[in-house]
Amino acid sequence: MPLVAIAGFDPSGGAGVLIDTAVFRSFGFEAAAVLTAVTAQNTRKVYRLIPLPAGFLRDQIRALERDKVPAGLKVGMAGSAENLEEIGRLLARRPDVPRVVDPVFRSSSGQRLDGAASVKTVLRVLRGNASVLTPNLAEAARLAERPVRTISEMGRAAAVIFDRTGVPCLVKGGHLPDHPVNLLFDGRREHRFPQKRIADGLHGTGCLFSAALLCCLVRTGDLTAAAEAATAWTHRAIRAAARTGHWPAVLPPPPAVRPRI
Repeated sequence: MPLVAIAGFDPSGGAGVLIDTAVFRSFGFEAAAVLTAVTAQNTRKVYRLIPLPAGFLRDQIRALERDKVPAGLKVGMAGSAENLEEIGRLLARRPDVPRVVDPVFRSSSGQRLDGAASVKTVLRVLRGNASVLTPNLAEAARLAERPVRTISEMGRAAAVIFDRTGVPCLVKGGHLPDHPVNLLFDGRREHRFPQKRIADGLHGTGCLFSAALLCCLVRTGDLTAAAEAATAWTHRAIRAAARTGHWPAVLPPPPAVRPRI
C-alpha cells in the first residue's frame, strides 16, 4: 500500500510531490502522488503557478483509490480553494490512516500558493480531518491569527490551532532567529524538539520534514516519537545538503523509530 503525496509539481525537484515521493521511497515505502498544480520555479523563486481543475484532482484520487488503498496521506500545496475542498473530502474518507497536512500558503519568495482560500475555509476543511498539521511560523500565525515569533508564541499558537481544528499541531521553528525548535501540541501538552542551525535558505525543507513525519507516523503509530525521529532525520538531510552543496542531497537512511511507552 502506498503513501500518497497530494501537492504541486516543482520542476527543480526540491519541493512538492517529487521530494515527498523521494522521502517515502527512502524510508522503504511505495509512493504515489496526486498533483494539485504545476509551477514554473527553481530553488530560489516561484515564477508561475497553474492550479489543476478540482475535477481533474478528483479524477486522480478516484483512479488511485480504484487501484490501491493508501497507507497514509501527506497534503501540501492545494493550489486553489476548490482543490482544498476536494482534498478535505478525501481526508474525511480516510480517518483510518495517518494524514499529515502541511498548510502551505505562500512560497518563500512570496508567491501565493493556496488560491483564494480564507483562513476560515482552511480551518473548516481541516477540522477533525488530519492526524497532525505542520505549519511554519508564518503559517501558524495565519491560522492562529496572532504573532508567532518566539517559542512561547509557538506554543500558544499551536494550542489555538488545536482548539480551532481538533487536530494536533506541530509548528516548525526552523526560522526562529536563535536556535531552531519544532514544537508539537498534541491536545494535552507541548513537546519540544530542539535542533542546531546548519544552513539558511534551503528550498523545500518543510516538504522534506512533513513527508518524513508521515513515514515515521505510519511506522510507529506514535505522534510524539514520530515527530522526534522526523526532526532528527531532517536535520541529517539538511546537514548532508549543506556539506555537499547539492539540494536535495542523497537522503540519509531512515531512523529506527519506536513507539514511546
